[in-house]
Amino acid sequence: MPTTPHVERHFTATDTVRDIVIGMSDGLTVPFALAAGLSGATTSTAIIVTGGLAEIVAGSIAMGLGGYLAARTDRDHYLSERARELREVEKTPEQEAEEVAAIFRGYGLSDEQVVPVVNALCADREKWIDFMMRYELGLEAPDPRRARQSALTIAVSYIVGGLIPLSPYILLNNSLNALSLSVAVTLVALFVFGYVKGTFTGLNPVRGGLQTLLVGGLAAGVAFAVARLIG
Repeated sequence: MPTTPHVERHFTATDTVRDIVIGMSDGLTVPFALAAGLSGATTSTAIIVTGGLAEIVAGSIAMGLGGYLAARTDRDHYLSERARELREVEKTPEQEAEEVAAIFRGYGLSDEQVVPVVNALCADREKWIDFMMRYELGLEAPDPRRARQSALTIAVSYIVGGLIPLSPYILLNNSLNALSLSVAVTLVALFVFGYVKGTFTGLNPVRGGLQTLLVGGLAAGVAFAVARLIG
């Protein structure tokens, strides 16, 4: 009797999605709040657009640099811990082998089952260290291209997100009309983004959309109110 092959589908682009979430969420909320705040202080769309574009440029650079440094820090930490594991394997191999055995015992294997597995694993030093990095320290080998990719993804996502609330001010001359359209467009974008984010991350999409909508709306509302008070 023919059987249907079992195919497991797992989402594996979590790092990229995380970078998009970081860049897009800040890109939607920060320029949105800035444009709304400036709308409370001036009626000139030219000033609002200039300030908004300057913020998007500065924000994308800062966010991208932050993502680059974070990824480099993760890589440096991994390499440092791997070097430490290598030294421990060379200096105290019996103790490190016992740590491997303890990990397998934690999965319910008996000593008779553990011994041949530990001997086979410890025969290859590189695989031995890889095992300890993953199962003792919980660290995965980072992609060497991760820092550059993270910086670019976050920066581009920030720019895309930031242009959404700013676009009405670019298209319209009346700042109040632009503000109303910006609020409507951005709140929809915030909800859609939160919905999509929830879908990818396994959270309730509607809840994710509402949470993102609430955060962005509050940020813009506070900025607008402060600008009104100051003006």
